[in-house]
Amino acid sequence: MPKIQWTDLPPALRDHLFNRFVERQITAEDLYQLKVLRESEPDGPEGEWFKDFGSFKICGEGKFPKTFLMKGQVARGRAL
Repeated sequence: MPKIQWTDLPPALRDHLFNRFVERQITAEDLYQLKVLRESEPDGPEGEWFKDFGSFKICGEGKFPKTFLMKGQVARGRAL
């Protein structure tokens, strides 16, 4: 399985993630949780995946993170 790619994302994907980050009002505490996940260098499973942080979720597919969801929104795929 490939590692989740956090840098050098396609520009449209990077812009989408940034916009969702702002819209979902992700806090500094949330950002720290995401930093810890990034530093663990998790594998990106085949297909859709998500990581639930309680106050938000990050969702992806394969090696790419794809979007942020708010607490209570339903994520699809395999939990990391």
